[in-house]
Amino acid sequence: MNSCVAIGIAALLLSTTAGAAFAQVAPAPATAPAPNPALATLLTDYEAFLKANDPVSAGFEGDQAAKSKLPDVTRAAEVAQQTPLEAFLARAQAIPIEGLSSDDRLNRDFLIWVLKRAIESIRFDSGRLAFTSEGGIGQNLAYVASSTRITNRADADAWIARLEGLPKLYDDSLENARRGLTTGFTQPKSVTESYLVSLRNEVAFTPETDPLLKPFAALPASISAADQAALKTRAAAIVADQINHRRRQWLAFVQDDYLPAASAEVGIGSRPGGKDYYAFQARSYTTTDLTPEQIHQIGLDEVTRIRARMDVEMKAAGWTGDFAGFLQHLRTDPRFYATSREDMIEKASEMAKRADGGLPALFRTLPRLTYNVRPVPLDIEDTYTTGRYNGGSLAEGVPGGYIVNTGKLDQRPLYELPALTLHEAVPGHHIQIALQQEAAQGPYFRRNVDVTAFTEGWGLYSEFLGEEMGFYRTPEERFGRLSYEMWRACRLVADTGMHWMGWTIEQARQCFTDNSALSPHNIETELQRYIGWPGQALAYKIGEIRLRAIRTRAETELDPKFNVRDFHDALLVDGPLPLDLLDQRMDAWIAAQKAK
Repeated sequence: MNSCVAIGIAALLLSTTAGAAFAQVAPAPATAPAPNPALATLLTDYEAFLKANDPVSAGFEGDQAAKSKLPDVTRAAEVAQQTPLEAFLARAQAIPIEGLSSDDRLNRDFLIWVLKRAIESIRFDSGRLAFTSEGGIGQNLAYVASSTRITNRADADAWIARLEGLPKLYDDSLENARRGLTTGFTQPKSVTESYLVSLRNEVAFTPETDPLLKPFAALPASISAADQAALKTRAAAIVADQINHRRRQWLAFVQDDYLPAASAEVGIGSRPGGKDYYAFQARSYTTTDLTPEQIHQIGLDEVTRIRARMDVEMKAAGWTGDFAGFLQHLRTDPRFYATSREDMIEKASEMAKRADGGLPALFRTLPRLTYNVRPVPLDIEDTYTTGRYNGGSLAEGVPGGYIVNTGKLDQRPLYELPALTLHEAVPGHHIQIALQQEAAQGPYFRRNVDVTAFTEGWGLYSEFLGEEMGFYRTPEERFGRLSYEMWRACRLVADTGMHWMGWTIEQARQCFTDNSALSPHNIETELQRYIGWPGQALAYKIGEIRLRAIRTRAETELDPKFNVRDFHDALLVDGPLPLDLLDQRMDAWIAAQKAK
C-alpha cells in the first residue's frame, strides 16, 4: 500500500489517521526487581479505558461484549477523554524510575509517550476530516465486516447490534464533517472528488453486493435454518430502512454542500491551525522530534542516493539510453504487465509463497496466524492503492490478508510486485503484526497504539531484505525495488512540500515522475492519499532509515557474534516501539549479546 497497513479499524473509525502496535523490552535478568504494583494497577485501569472507547479492537481480540458496540466519534466524546487521560499521565509520571525492572521502566516510558500524544491530539479536533480519498465511515465499516466471522448465535446478534448502531455513526461523522466546513478545516476538492467515487459505489450496493451483509453469507450449523433466515431478513431490513438512507444523505452532503466549499489548495497548512496540526502529525507519525524542514531535506538526500543505485540497475538491464527513456520503456512494455485479474492474483500468490520459503533463514520465531492473497474490493479499487495488508485475528479465526489491486492492470507493473509482496505479506507486515498479536504477555495498550514509523519502517526494510533473500530475479525487479524506495523518499519531499511549504500538486508530482517508475495512475492515487492523510507518508522512510541504522550498529559491534535470526527476533517478537525507545531496547540487546 501502496505499502500501508490497513490498520486498527477502531482507530480508523475514531480518526482518519490511525494504526495499531505494541511492544515489550528484552527479557530481564533473573535478579530483576518484582513487577511494580502501582504500574500494574495503572495498566489494568488504562486497559479498561481503552476497551470502553475502542470496542472494535477489543472485539477483534475476542471480547464478546465489545463485538456488539461501535465507538463514539463525536467531538464531545473526544473532549471527555482529556480528563481521564491527564489523570493516567499523572499516575504514570508519579511512579519513580528507581527500582523498576527493565520491562516496567519501558512500559512506563512508553505509556507516558502514548498519553502525551493522545492528550495533545485532542486540541486539533481532527475528526473534522471525516473522510480521505479512499473513503470514510462506510468503507471503514465494510472493512470491519470483511474481518467479522460469525461462529455462533452470540456473534450473529452482535453484528446485528452493530448494524443497528451504524446509523448514529453515520450521523455523528456527518456532523464532524459539517463542523469542518464551518471552521474551514476541510479536505480539498481533489480528495473530496476521490471520495465521491467511493460514495457513489456505496449508494449503488444491492443486497447481494453489500459488504455489511457478508458476515451472514455463511452461518454456522449451530444456528437453525429458521433463525438463519430471520437473522438475514433482519440485517437486510436494517440496511434497507436505516443505513441506505444515511448513505444517500452522505452523498448529497458531500456532493452538494462540501465539494463547492472545499478549497483548491491541497496542503493542510493553508487551513486554520493547519501548520500546528501538520507539525504534530509529523512528530506523531515519525515518532521523532524532526521538523518538516529536516524531513524534507532527508527526502532530498535520499532521492540523490537512490537515484545513483537506479542508474546501476538500469545499465545492468542492458539499457543504453537515458533515464527518462528507461522509465518510459518500463511503463509501456506489455511484458511487464499482467494480462487479467486472475493473472495478477496468481503472480502475487506465487511470489508470496516463494517469500514464505525464505523466512526460516531470517527468523527463529514465526507467527502461528496464516495469511491469504485476495483482491481489493471492486467498489473501491479505482481510488485505492496498489496493495495493502489487512490484519487478521488468531482469537477470531480470521487470517491476515495481502490485498492486491487487480484493476487498471496497465498501471500496475509486475517488476514492482516483488517489493510490494515482501512489504505487505512476508517478511513485512504479516510477520510483524501477527507476532505483535501473539505476544499476549505484553500490556494491552501496546497492542493498540499507533507506532507507524516502526510498522511501515519494517515494511520498507523488508523490501531491502529481498536482496539478502535473492528474491529479485532480474535487473528490472531490482530496479522496481529501488523505484519503491524512491517512492518513499519522494513522499518525504512531496508531503512536506504540499502541507508545510505550500506546494501545488504539480510540484509534488514532479519528484515521482522524474525519479521513479511508478505509473501515472499510481502516482495520482498516492498523491491524493498524502493530501487527505497529512503526515502519515513520512513514517515509512524515517522508520526504515532508523531500522537499518540499528542493524548496521549491531553488525558492527557484534561482528562474528551477529546472527540475523536473533536480531530480527529481538526487533520484532516483543513488538514495535517509538524510535528512541527502540534504540534503547536494541542497544541493551546488543550489549547483552556482546557479554555472552
